[in-house]
Amino acid sequence: MATVRWSGIRLAGMWAAVPAAVGTVEDLAGRFGETEARKIAESTGVAERRLAGPTLCASDLCCEAGRNLLRDLAWAPSSVDALIFVSQTADYALPATACCLQQRLGLASSCAAFDVSLGCSGYMYGLWLAGSLLNSGAAKRVMLLVGDTITRLVSPFDRSAAPLFGDAGTATALECDAGNTRSWTFALGTDGAGREHLIAPAGRLRMPSSDETRRRTEREGGNIRSDEDLFMDGAEVFAFTQRIVPKLVNGVLSDAGKTPSDIDHVVFHQANEFMLRFLARKIGVPADKVALGLKRFGNTTSPSIPLAMVTELEAALRSAPVTVLLAGFGVGWSWGAAVVEAGPLASVGLTVVEG
Repeated sequence: MATVRWSGIRLAGMWAAVPAAVGTVEDLAGRFGETEARKIAESTGVAERRLAGPTLCASDLCCEAGRNLLRDLAWAPSSVDALIFVSQTADYALPATACCLQQRLGLASSCAAFDVSLGCSGYMYGLWLAGSLLNSGAAKRVMLLVGDTITRLVSPFDRSAAPLFGDAGTATALECDAGNTRSWTFALGTDGAGREHLIAPAGRLRMPSSDETRRRTEREGGNIRSDEDLFMDGAEVFAFTQRIVPKLVNGVLSDAGKTPSDIDHVVFHQANEFMLRFLARKIGVPADKVALGLKRFGNTTSPSIPLAMVTELEAALRSAPVTVLLAGFGVGWSWGAAVVEAGPLASVGLTVVEG
């Protein structure tokens, strides 16, 4: 695993944006039956999800979050040296959505802007990239935008996926702070052998879109989807999580010189409640330290960690210094974890976007 440790970096603020439309268990009951819908909600811990309409993109949600964060921090747009956009649901095949967001946010033409296509581990990789730019001296301020409208890739008739996923966008502001001796420690890894277990196989260049790839048919377990819809093998995902994440977390804690008792809050990728509680027990973290935001928002993939931080830890992040353990893992397979010493943050907020 790639491991790195820094100091001199400040997490200045975080903002999230979610669609106004809410998907509920009652909605699912109309498709899958009330008994099945309740059973799914109990096993996943997801009671509601935010659903983007057909014209609302991840970039729109991230742009709203970014505007609010810049305003709240009183950062001049021209002071942002780099913009990183992490998403699996970019606006276009080309150009990079980050270029569009640079213009929409009014950032300077000297701002470096680029896309990163990652899902469940995306926020961790984005933080690592932002920290790398700051630590190297390549940037003094970085805006990290992480968002997905993943429900646009999910068949509404696939009971293994439709009840779980939701949409969101987030913005995280980071800057150099030479006087800050508090440390950030990261560990990252990849195993592409797991790519077929969580995948939207068709619709791009490897398997171009066609009438056949768009046609929804009955698949395993009575689930209905097309080859362009997201496929998730839940058993394989859980097995991967059991195999990788405890080792990942224990490793980054050791590298940071910390034990679970030194951690104030734990924020895992919001996969499902059963999995997160299993992981907490496995690494010896009390349940009350684990942030759970998926009950109201579901699994939002790449922005699930910052969304949970904003919605579940706002008071803690605003009020005092905290030591937070973050871990993202899934599609790829790809994973990353960090022990971040941060706070108090100047800005933490959530906004709701129509569309």
